Amino acid sequence: MPSIVALAGSPSTESRTVALLRHIASRLDRHDVEVIPIRALPADALLGADANDPAVGEAVKKVADADGLIVASPVYKAAYSGVLKTFLDLLPASALAGKAVLPILTGGAPVHALALDYALRPVLTALGARHVLTGLFLIDKQIERTPDGVVLAPDVQAKVDAAVAELVP
Repeated sequence: MPSIVALAGSPSTESRTVALLRHIASRLDRHDVEVIPIRALPADALLGADANDPAVGEAVKKVADADGLIVASPVYKAAYSGVLKTFLDLLPASALAGKAVLPILTGGAPVHALALDYALRPVLTALGARHVLTGLFLIDKQIERTPDGVVLAPDVQAKVDAAVAELVP
């Protein structure tokens, strides 16, 4: 069964981004999908760039062993979150070699969609991703949180399904 790691780069405990990744994971039943909320990793290890920390080391290994990757973050200051940045900085230079990567960003306004191409995609490419897919940008209001996860409007769900189909045809 192909494995996919979904890195959730939100610093928030009530994150729409994490809820969206869990929603996507639940729809990929023919794949082994693990959502890793970066905020759950030890802050001292992330801020101190301690790749030898057991929890950080395990997350890095899961990325290395995965067949594909989803990297998601809310937009902060016209880029992806600092939480995600600290984790990506710990990955070896070729950590994404041979992998297809689906970047996903969430933001408050359509203008934030530019962060996908100008901030996140270059970092994923620099880490050696075989193929950085087109990606997906959703406005926060398009992700309705519920006690059971998220509800997406049919047109938004279709966009999500199309983006994921690029990763797992």
